[in-house]
Amino acid sequence: MSSPNEAGRPCPVCRKQVAVDSKFLPFCSKRCQTTDLGRWASGDYHIKGESAEPWDLNGDGEETIQ
Repeated sequence: MSSPNEAGRPCPVCRKQVAVDSKFLPFCSKRCQTTDLGRWASGDYHIKGESAEPWDLNGDGEETIQ
C-alpha cells in the first residue's frame, strides 16, 4: 500500500490513484492521457459559453470572420 506522500489525486479518466511523481500527471498512464485528448478532439468535452465566430480563409491566406 502506498503512503500518503506517494498517492496523489485520482486519474480523471479511470479514477486510479496517480503517484505525485508520475510523468503523465494528472493522468495515470499514456493511455488515459490519449483517451482524454481524444474526448476533447471529438467534442465529448466542451467549455460552456457562447459559440465563437467561425474563421475561414478568404482564399488569399488571410483569416476573416464569416
